[in-house]
Amino acid sequence: MKFVNERTRMMGEGKISSVLVKFAVPAIMGMLVMALYNVVDTIFVGKLGTSAIGATAVAFPIYMLIVAIGQTFGAGAASYISRLLGMNKKEEADRTASTAFFSALILAVFFVITGLIFLEPILKVFGATDTILPLALAYTRIILAGSVFGILNMTMNNMLRAEGSVLQGAAIITTGALLNIILDPIFIFGLNLGVRGAAIATIISQFTAFSLFLLFHMKKKGHVKISIRKFYPSKNRYTEIIKVGLPVFIYQFLSSASLGLINTQAAVYGGDQAVAAMGITCRVFMVGMFIVLGYSKGFQPNAGYNYGAGLVERVRESVRLSVLWTTIFTAVFGVITMIFSQQIAYWFSVDTQVLEIASRSLFIWGAVFPIFGFFSIYSHLFLALGKGKEGGILSLSKVGIFFIPAILIIPGLFGLDGVIFSQPVADLLSALLAAILAFRLRNELGQNVKKTIKLITVPALKR
Repeated sequence: MKFVNERTRMMGEGKISSVLVKFAVPAIMGMLVMALYNVVDTIFVGKLGTSAIGATAVAFPIYMLIVAIGQTFGAGAASYISRLLGMNKKEEADRTASTAFFSALILAVFFVITGLIFLEPILKVFGATDTILPLALAYTRIILAGSVFGILNMTMNNMLRAEGSVLQGAAIITTGALLNIILDPIFIFGLNLGVRGAAIATIISQFTAFSLFLLFHMKKKGHVKISIRKFYPSKNRYTEIIKVGLPVFIYQFLSSASLGLINTQAAVYGGDQAVAAMGITCRVFMVGMFIVLGYSKGFQPNAGYNYGAGLVERVRESVRLSVLWTTIFTAVFGVITMIFSQQIAYWFSVDTQVLEIASRSLFIWGAVFPIFGFFSIYSHLFLALGKGKEGGILSLSKVGIFFIPAILIIPGLFGLDGVIFSQPVADLLSALLAAILAFRLRNELGQNVKKTIKLITVPALKR
């Protein structure tokens, strides 16, 4: 077989376990640092009071919308690019990357303008109370104004990962996130800017990462090239990008909406303290989720490349190992959050009511977290194989089809406990749907998924 470069040779011929580790570790590091910076950001903001934590909680859905746009073009193009490289179509890969980048730029500018115009009603929809709203406006105006950099960073990082430049992309994202952690206390407390300081630190860090991504491409270190001269919008190109990118966008968009619904329902049944507590819970589990998502993103180009190259046996082995490894991790993470729920909550707040709600929700969410590894791997597998329909269904399930009815109905029956239980209920149902779709996929890949599903369900039943 002819390979485009050494990276693609590794994906096509290297030992599966070694390739997965090589691709996943840098991606995990990048995602982990991003998650930790959000957690650290919340810890610093928490020193300003419960309403300040609530302000970042209601702003978080807007951050997820920023992620949605970047991932739509980044993940959509990455899936297509990895398959194109597997078929030795380098020029089409360049055009796809350039089209995705400049399309993301145009949409990002539109998003900023629209968001700033309608910011106050948007924040109210996302659960801002009268006491939280002023701080949320101060924080989110700055975050929105600089969100173009965040969107383009996610787009470029995904495309670097598709060509096998996982370490380089992770290093750039990590640099930006670490800078954010360093600048947070300086701007929040040193310059006495409060929540505005946290937002300014974030934008400076994102601009730094964006500059490093541009420098990487300007020096032509990447295998896939981005250039305005290769910006060729076409029906086929956009179809391939959107086919995979749309399910990702739907997932991220509904994630944003679900966070808004959690905040809204929490405000109804528990006030500012409940909003802050659920914000803490979401941030903590974002760490575990981002680690799994980082691994999944490292797994995805390997699966896409080998599928495009017709190396189905390598795809099967990648899935088997990935489900095993991610399930072990999510089980350990879930147990830790259950055992140390009170101590974890205390990192963020000393408000007695916030601590009580947060520790309870951390315990309950931790009990169902072990199923997330299985769900994430198969969600990314369908997208890597270009199966947008199945990927779209899974994207809709976890944060839409199952979650929205749960968050609208269960709190009316059980109050604040219903708010806490809504996401775990949706997660269980989503994992069941992923298992059904995995059984259907086995006929194409020749994979016996019973073992991987047993890995998830049997320990859960014992518990």
